[in-house]
Amino acid sequence: MGVSGVFAVIIAAAAIGVAVLFNLLVRKRQMALNGWSDIDVQLKRRADLIPQLANVVKGYAAHERALFEEISQLRSAALLAGDDVPARSAAETALSRPVRRIVALAEDYPDLKASGNFLELQRALAETEDKIEMARRFYNGAVRELNTAIETVPSNFVAGAFGFAVRQYFEAGEGDRATPSVSMEGGR
Repeated sequence: MGVSGVFAVIIAAAAIGVAVLFNLLVRKRQMALNGWSDIDVQLKRRADLIPQLANVVKGYAAHERALFEEISQLRSAALLAGDDVPARSAAETALSRPVRRIVALAEDYPDLKASGNFLELQRALAETEDKIEMARRFYNGAVRELNTAIETVPSNFVAGAFGFAVRQYFEAGEGDRATPSVSMEGGR
């Protein structure tokens, strides 16, 4: 094998190495996109539950009009944030605060606390919050792996050449870290 043959083998090995690294980055990017999709589905589910919960509580706590308006505005802002991860994270954190207040209102209204409809919505919301947390963990793990691959040698050369970009984590706000427990009992 001559010099041109050795050169051809080196070029072929380099091309195979680039293809392997490219495919690795694509797989990691797809995992991150899948993780974001899971978060998005659960956030939309929560956004659908919130107005139902607010409507049930409105009948018992009509004087809480400002709270219901705040929830409506923050829900709209969260939905408008779309796939902008930092904006969506901030909007969802802002939305979770008044939602916790509305759930806490049940303590002041024994009839509401005993309402089957309220209890079902409260259970569904708690279940959805658990699913959001699981989806957030999956997404952040996938983002960590993607970002690590993008920023380490030798895949960083391939990532830069093909336009792979570091993704943002979906961060929990301070309020989300302190979510109160949800009681499923009908009485005090």
